[in-house]
Amino acid sequence: MRNTFGNIFRLTTFGESHGEAVGGVIDGMPAGILVDMDFIQHELDRRRPGQSQLTTARKESDRVDVLSGVFEGYTTGTPIGFVVRNENQHSADYENLRNVFRPSHADFTYTQKYGRRDHRGGGRSSARETISRVVGGAFAKLALQQLGIRITAYTSQVGHICLDTPYTQLDFAQIDTNAVRCPDADAARRMEELILAVKAEGDTIGGVITCVVQGCPPGLGEPTFGKLHAALGAAMLGINAVKGFEYGEGFAGVVQRGSEQNDIFCCKDGTITTHTNHSGGIQGGISNGQDIYFRVAFKPVATLLREQPTVDIDGQPTQLNVRGRHDPCVLPRAVPIVESMAAMTILDYYLLNKTTRL
Repeated sequence: MRNTFGNIFRLTTFGESHGEAVGGVIDGMPAGILVDMDFIQHELDRRRPGQSQLTTARKESDRVDVLSGVFEGYTTGTPIGFVVRNENQHSADYENLRNVFRPSHADFTYTQKYGRRDHRGGGRSSARETISRVVGGAFAKLALQQLGIRITAYTSQVGHICLDTPYTQLDFAQIDTNAVRCPDADAARRMEELILAVKAEGDTIGGVITCVVQGCPPGLGEPTFGKLHAALGAAMLGINAVKGFEYGEGFAGVVQRGSEQNDIFCCKDGTITTHTNHSGGIQGGISNGQDIYFRVAFKPVATLLREQPTVDIDGQPTQLNVRGRHDPCVLPRAVPIVESMAAMTILDYYLLNKTTRL
């Protein structure tokens, strides 16, 4: 099982949803970075369950304990070990799933691959593993702050409710002022109402998260294998429940002609730039200095609080009645996860780029 992400900046994670703890080891973190533990904990609090009626009712403090790699408030360049204890498991809620395959979950595929699985909350396939990614992303953000690189994600669509306003016209300060993490108050209200209505029916709903990377220097990425957009796509598609990734104009751009899509070069204040940014800040697999922006599609959560038909491990038909505490929509808690995966990818490729030129 592959549990490590990255090339130079690497994160290895461990733990299961209902185990003793989740955690990880960060390797390749630059030395001398001031570690703001309040910031790291704040990032975890944004992902934490039980934040509002829109999320699972599971109550976890998600307090991170850094075990190594930090001395007198600064990173030392050595591996950073950390752990977050699980405190509020209700493993008995999952006993009826021991021998049953939940629709659209990893139960069947895990069993086929390994011959056994942890049925308690999905075990290793649970999104609780993303705690470690948020910690890794928080450390990456601290390093990127030194470079003037900022990463911001927000909910731009829930079901049919879509925020079409270009990110350049939005006030990012409004993202965390509402439970759904949408920077438009009216759209946020309608999204919240939809999520609550779906929750009342015992159902779930998906949507889209938009992410913007600002201040990224040109030159990150490889021209063939290792393209920056491919790395970002792989990072996003590795998040639980993600079904799609597009950057720049994405699929919407296919209706335009090349004369409309091309980003024309110009010189402003002695710097070569482009008039437009249809490319999404990446050309030829390499960052061009413009904002990098992309969208990530999340499917509806597979766990429904209503009866569903399925089969057991012997292939016999049965009815599934799920108990426990589950998110009706993952988007509000997935925003910091998207940011974290983007931060680790950008920092990793920044460090890789330092090895290509003298």
